[in-house]
Amino acid sequence: MKNQHLYLSAAIAVALAASPLFAVAQTAASRNPALADINTTEAPRVTQTVDSRAVSTLQRSHLAVVDQTAVTGSMADNAPMNHMHLVLKRSASRQAALDALIAAQHDPSSAKFHQWVTPEQFGDTFGVLDADVAATVSWLQSQGFTVHGVYPNKMQIDFSGTAGTVKRAFHTQMNRYTLNKTSHVANASDISIPSALQNVVVGVAGLNDIHPQPQHVAPRVARFDASSGKFKLTKPTVSAAAGVSPEAIGFTNGARGLVPYDMAKIYAVDQLRSSGLTGSGITIAVVEDNSMVPADWTNFVSQFNLGSYGGTFTQSQPQATGFTNCIDPNIANPGEDDGETLLDAEWSTAMAPGAHIWVASCDDSNSNNFFGGVFTAATNLINGASRPNIISASYGYGEGFTDAPSKTAIDLMWAQADAEGISVFVSSGDSGSNPSFNGGLINSVGIDANAFGTSPNDTVVGGTDTADVLDGTTKKYFAATYNSVYGSALSYVPEIPWNQSCGNEVAAKSLGFASSLAFCKQYLKLDPQGYYLTSEAGSGGPSSVDSKPAWQRQVHNAAKDQSRDVPDVSLFAGSYGGDTYVIVCTAAYPCQPGFTGLISLSGGTSLSSPMFAGIQALIDQGLAAKGLSPNQGNAAPTLYALAADEYGGAKGNPPASLANCSADNGTKGTGKCVFHNITRGSIATQCVQQPPGIVTPDCYFYGSLPASSYGPLQVGLTSTNASKYNINTEAFAAEPGWSFASGLGSVNAQNLFNAWKAFVNVK
Repeated sequence: MKNQHLYLSAAIAVALAASPLFAVAQTAASRNPALADINTTEAPRVTQTVDSRAVSTLQRSHLAVVDQTAVTGSMADNAPMNHMHLVLKRSASRQAALDALIAAQHDPSSAKFHQWVTPEQFGDTFGVLDADVAATVSWLQSQGFTVHGVYPNKMQIDFSGTAGTVKRAFHTQMNRYTLNKTSHVANASDISIPSALQNVVVGVAGLNDIHPQPQHVAPRVARFDASSGKFKLTKPTVSAAAGVSPEAIGFTNGARGLVPYDMAKIYAVDQLRSSGLTGSGITIAVVEDNSMVPADWTNFVSQFNLGSYGGTFTQSQPQATGFTNCIDPNIANPGEDDGETLLDAEWSTAMAPGAHIWVASCDDSNSNNFFGGVFTAATNLINGASRPNIISASYGYGEGFTDAPSKTAIDLMWAQADAEGISVFVSSGDSGSNPSFNGGLINSVGIDANAFGTSPNDTVVGGTDTADVLDGTTKKYFAATYNSVYGSALSYVPEIPWNQSCGNEVAAKSLGFASSLAFCKQYLKLDPQGYYLTSEAGSGGPSSVDSKPAWQRQVHNAAKDQSRDVPDVSLFAGSYGGDTYVIVCTAAYPCQPGFTGLISLSGGTSLSSPMFAGIQALIDQGLAAKGLSPNQGNAAPTLYALAADEYGGAKGNPPASLANCSADNGTKGTGKCVFHNITRGSIATQCVQQPPGIVTPDCYFYGSLPASSYGPLQVGLTSTNASKYNINTEAFAAEPGWSFASGLGSVNAQNLFNAWKAFVNVK
């Protein structure tokens, strides 16, 4: 039929209402008191004939970075594009109702406090109307796509096709590009859809394959030296260059390997554990795009004597309702062991040894969604019948490398998790003021924030470093010998932001330099080949997409911007000079009594996030024992409310506790504090520009390397002002109160639990 592209939405809705595709459970709002007074009744918004000849362009539906990137080839029309997501748009009135509900769910004075919803209730109340979903599905099918299903939230449609189908339906070419030295596919331009659907469609998440990076440092293999109590790395991180001074590269006397006992002691988790709070009854899901050998977790628990707490472990692939879009990453390589997954599973257990750890892993290759298997695992969990109490996501990429539909899909997902009571923790990133360059050098995009974490409905965890080595106070905070579970920490250890570059102010002054800039200039002379250039540091920065939530404005020194700023809190991630790591038990390097064999050392904000998830599990168990919900939803609103009491509000003079709770005061000074306020150091790192090439913004250039291992380079430090560099412009310095370097700082878990109980009015 020559008019087959014309569809009447009303007729489609009636015809498809009884289809099994739309057999999503309808849950009456009256079954949940939180929804009883919410009226989101509305008329269908697809009111015109869906005509594929009358189209509208969806702005920012392609990656802006490809506009400045050369095309290396086009995708063949028959190339498969699997499990894309058509992201839907709720009405303004439903969005306002959802925002109001979530605010009430976090308000202890509200009757809706902790009245969480199910995925079906969420979809019925805040999703897109069935008639509008039906019209959209029908159009996709008419274009030749296979529609696998609609999620219970009624905000996502999972569908597959080919590059040719995408080109014809969405009016864009799928091309190949090289970004950050890696080949990727992406749509060359913004997509177009029938104008009749533009009120209910945001766009397609899945038209590029720039999957998120795991936020951990490259694992190091080491051998324990009993005489020194340190781990000797079996291989140097780079080949030493002639003339490179050891002073410039940090410490060479071996690495310290922290264990669960140490972290429990440093963050007062041991105090909660002694009162019976171990995370029992709480499920922590770590979302991954790769799997691990389950026996590694058992080995970790055994090595560090955590088995008596009763924790359990599951690894599985969560599926969407009614269709399969998550496959085991280890199908192709059975027994493969992923360093990121190991770190997440083992170190969430280190903090909450009584919790159930659920490794939810989906392979990237089965999904063209931007965040790949990680997104698939997370969204399937949130829309599933069996949901975790807590999710930890240790992956990320900057907003500058994220298209608008993918970013919207992420934010929609975390808002749904929050409304369901799931606490979500996301790593801030591992490359200073731009999280997109983990393991590399910031070289093309300026200040940015992790797109996976800048939603106002999750909590972003940054990275710290213990300051004892640089301060020369190790004997004060660590015992000379290990105890029976290989621990040596004596108490809380003062912290600084994790920063492995010469931009580390504390390291610069420890080595006798007046400033990090002076240190970096000397570094350049000592390292003429650029072997030790790095952007490795905990990440932080303002969102360019999400606006600042009200709860983030209420604490002393909150950034005076309109952006959702990250991180929110921080925990240990790594150290300057590679002096301190955490121990991970792997299949290749299993933990053995006495560490008689080779061992794997790791770190990064991929460590920080699951550790905070473990602390949240202890709080959840403790509150459940008081008769409250074992779910707390997004932790950030409560954390900022508690921080305002300790640091002071956005206006007025701060209380004495702001200074008293400085991390530099150590245990004696911060013993009564909820937060350890980190006020020294920064996450400003090295950044480079390779002439001729793309200009690197937000970089203060202080020198050049005419013949480095990378070729000719201009070398700088990340700065909010490219023409000058000082403590006011470096990106970013730690400050009293909140800062981009470490958020609110780290926590005393015991004091946090007590303050949380008071906040929710229980004794």
